[in-house]
Amino acid sequence: MLNNPRSHGLWEMTAPPAPATTPLQGAVTADVVIVGGGYTGLSAALHLAEAGTNVVLFEATEIGFGGAGRNVGLINAGMWVMPDDFPKELGEHYGERALDFLGNGPYLVRELIEKHGIKCELEKNGTLHLAVGPEGLKELEERARQWNRRGAPVTMLDAAETERRVGSNAYAGALLDMRAGTLQPLAYARGLAHAAIKAGAKIFTGSAVTGTSETAGKKIVTTAGGKVSADWIIVATDAYSTGPWASVRREQVHLPYFNIATKPLGDNLRRTVLANSEGCWDTKEILSSFRMDQAGRLVFGSVGALRGTGVAVHRNWTRRSLKRIFPQLGDIEFDAEWFGKIGMTDNALPRFHKFGQNVIGFSGYNGRGISPGTNFGKMLARHILGEVTEADLPLPLTGVTEPGFRPLKEAYYEAGAQIAHFTGERF
Repeated sequence: MLNNPRSHGLWEMTAPPAPATTPLQGAVTADVVIVGGGYTGLSAALHLAEAGTNVVLFEATEIGFGGAGRNVGLINAGMWVMPDDFPKELGEHYGERALDFLGNGPYLVRELIEKHGIKCELEKNGTLHLAVGPEGLKELEERARQWNRRGAPVTMLDAAETERRVGSNAYAGALLDMRAGTLQPLAYARGLAHAAIKAGAKIFTGSAVTGTSETAGKKIVTTAGGKVSADWIIVATDAYSTGPWASVRREQVHLPYFNIATKPLGDNLRRTVLANSEGCWDTKEILSSFRMDQAGRLVFGSVGALRGTGVAVHRNWTRRSLKRIFPQLGDIEFDAEWFGKIGMTDNALPRFHKFGQNVIGFSGYNGRGISPGTNFGKMLARHILGEVTEADLPLPLTGVTEPGFRPLKEAYYEAGAQIAHFTGERF
């Protein structure tokens, strides 16, 4: 996007076309105006439009421009936080409610894909959280115990079964989560946009919000080309927030994350590497993730930004990592490389904010936006439709707070990833 092959990489190469959209020109009216064309905004638009609500959605650039079009494509259940820590962070009432809501979130993603015929390479064979060494195995065993106590369909696999599924003996075991899976993330976002427009939503791209005001009880949202008046505003801009709701971005520490896709593997290799197409990530502090797309490309990622010296450092580290984990691949060629930003909150959990009367939003997905974004978008729609009260939402209302030393932390993460990857995986 924006003539930058490192913004969306493989996903832009292989996604079906986005719906035809234009910038807003002139003045329009709506019941609800949504700001942001990622999973949250598109899901809210779809569910509101299906209920007969007059919806206008503004996207500053293109559908899926932010994290929705750049992530690795894992449809995860829950968050990074251990299940037992949800009540500790949110209180018993909201903690278990949020855990149940997020744990079962992937099912809504599957439902929408099937209902609307979204072509996004959906795989439903689960994810594998891979244990690196004894400490990683201990962590996953505890995570499995906490999920199993709540009836979740997660299973610990031993090293032999992990090797059989992954095609590598690099791991001490794995946690298999059958709620989860993978998809082509930009294709999913574009599919949601097609479905929302078909349901009656109006989507305007190239329409960054420049200001807001209120007149006669109506919310006025302005762009360079026009304005809309509405009863409600949904703020769905998350880590890429600018303009009137830039505070949402400032609440999060940006963690850069890159992905590099190999050229399609041959049939023999394809049978030995992720033959069941599970999505994977490991327990390292600077983690690695990998999954297969339906053409047989292995998509490998980690913390870091593909810019400046980071391009060569992270690319070379990826080659060394693939050689160690999957020596059967030999000398591998790459098809695409790209990166984006993960917005991390101080407790690694999402937020529910009110920015004024009838101005609401969820944000802070901490690198797990596909399922939470889709589900929180639907929940915002249900709240506006009067189906659930604020007290019934899965998260408590919190104020927007900015973490200390945020710019320094962000610089540290980008530089630290380069240092770790420059020295890592050398034999």
